[in-house]
Order: sequence, then C-alpha cells, then structure tokens
Amino acid sequence: MIERTGVRGRLATLLLTLALAACGVRASSKTDTLQRVMARHVLIVATNAGWEPQSFVGDDGSLSGFDIDVAREIARRLGVGVRFETPDWSLMTGGHWHGRWDMMVGSATPTKARAHVVDFAGVYYYSPYVFVVNAKSAAHRRSELNGRKIGVETGTTSEDYIRRQLAIDDPGAPPVVYSVTPGQVRTYANSMLPFDDLRLPPGVRLDAVLAPEQTAVQAIHRGYPIRILPDGYAFREPLTVVTDKGDPAWTARIRGIIAAMRVDGTLRTLAMRWYGKDYTR
Repeated sequence: MIERTGVRGRLATLLLTLALAACGVRASSKTDTLQRVMARHVLIVATNAGWEPQSFVGDDGSLSGFDIDVAREIARRLGVGVRFETPDWSLMTGGHWHGRWDMMVGSATPTKARAHVVDFAGVYYYSPYVFVVNAKSAAHRRSELNGRKIGVETGTTSEDYIRRQLAIDDPGAPPVVYSVTPGQVRTYANSMLPFDDLRLPPGVRLDAVLAPEQTAVQAIHRGYPIRILPDGYAFREPLTVVTDKGDPAWTARIRGIIAAMRVDGTLRTLAMRWYGKDYTR
C-alpha cells in the first residue's frame, strides 16, 4: 500500500510538472513575441485576401496592396522576413491568438469592443466612409436615403455605423454623427458583394451602400455603374495595426516603428502608391 501510494505520488508530481511546463511554453510564446520573431527570422502577419487595394491576391498569386506593403516595411525595419496568413476576420480581431500570428495588418478599426481582447499598436491611416448609389439613382444627398435599403459588409464598422452602434477607441478621432436612418439593412460577407447588388436598378435589391471611399473608388474603376454621393463623408475612421494582449513591450516596439514610418514619409508614400491620395493624416 505504501509503495503504490509512492508511485502515484511521483506520477502526480510528474504530471503537475509537465502541465506547468506546458503553461510556461504557452505564456512564453505570447509574452516574448520579439524574441520569437527574431529566433525564427520571420514576422507572421494576419491579413485579408480579398480587399483591394488594401490586401488582395495579385495576378502572380501573391498578396499585394497597401496593408501588405505596410507589413513588409515593418518586417524590414525589424530585420526579418514576413509571412502572411489570412484567417477569418473574427479570429484576427478576437484575440487569444496563442502565438499563431505576431500582428494583424488588416485595416482594423480600434473600437471599444475590440480593446477588450486585442491591443492597438498604432494608427497608420484613416478611411473616410461614403454612401454610394446606383448611377441612375435619383438620390443626391444622404438625407434622401432615410427609410431605404442600405448594404454593408457584415462585422465591420460600416455595419456598426448604420445600426448606430459605432464606438471608436481613439482619442484623436472626431465624434461619430449619424446621418441616415435606414429602412432595411442588408449585410454581405465581403466588401465587394454589396456593389454587385447595387449594379441592379435602384431599389431592386439595394438603394445604397455604405463603404470606405477607397473601396467605392475601386469598384468604380472596375466599371460598376455607381456613384458616390457628394455631400461629404458619413464618418472618418482610424485604422490600426493590431497585436494580441499580453505583450506590451512588443506592442510598444511596433508602435515606435509605425511612428517612425509616419515621420519619415513612408506611410504617405505607400498611400499615394495605392490610393493616389494621402489617407495617413
């Protein structure tokens, strides 16, 4: 009986030791991000794959776009290579990455809800949101969209805005003013799908789409029969690089790199390359 108890005791001690060690490995993978990145010589970045011109798959099969170039420049300044992964948006912004990615560069808005689960490493540009209508629409101002069918990409700030739930977590952001009361909100899985429905005659499926100006301009360049309402922006949102919670030193390191990219004009140069307009101020 004494021998059996001793074996069980030693086994329990061993299992406890292994469990603690495993916890230590997980904690280290999360809290020593810089060390992990430098050891592998690669920065792993979560991003989108279908949001032109921010991030999209080019003709050569590789990712291209403004966000991609920003991430590559951050990696270059760290002295490492870069690898991109394209998980679901909810996974990227939901935190608890457990070391799967080192950062997210995907034009994410710093909202109060997201601040509970991820950290914001620095705003790198701003996106004005616009209302877009079919080219044959009789609407010429936002007030004419009250009671109409509005399309938005689901799970984004455009949906939060049109549902009057947008809460941006950035002291420098202007206050959000709601200017349209929709009759119906229709949501879509990605940023371009609403414009496919907007091609149809006004009111058949949609009366308008709320989207980033950059996305609307891209759709117009693709030949979509649409136009942007000329009476100003619905709102202007900051876009931030995202890091997982648990490593403030890593977040501070990335914030410093982004600040340097702003001061030396790199962010402006990249914005002009992809948008033809400086969205970094």
